[in-house]
Amino acid sequence: QLQLVESGGGLVQAGGSLRLSCAASGRTFSSVNMGWFRQAPGKEREFVGAISWSGGSTSYLDSVKGRFTISRDNAKNTLYLQMNSLKPEDTAVYYCAAGSMSTLYKTYTYWGQGTQVTVSS
Repeated sequence: QLQLVESGGGLVQAGGSLRLSCAASGRTFSSVNMGWFRQAPGKEREFVGAISWSGGSTSYLDSVKGRFTISRDNAKNTLYLQMNSLKPEDTAVYYCAAGSMSTLYKTYTYWGQGTQVTVSS
């Protein structure tokens, strides 16, 4: 069992930045691949990016490459998503998930409750 709790969402103007955190507890976080997804109203859940258990490998959605960075601190059991140059189309509920590096949300076993990110134009 792995419990995940996201934080750091909020309202930001276009061009601004936010850093999301995902605090993990209950299992050995340091041995688990992690991902970030987002879901906008009326849309399917979308893969944002993923990171390997060691942090040595990352992957991103094309539209966020160069703007978003995923990192992790295994000593703190925390996953991060640094989001820069935010655009209104980045508005969504953001979720962290554990257990995979796939773009397919069904391959992830554990999910956080989500945190809202709203980007105003």
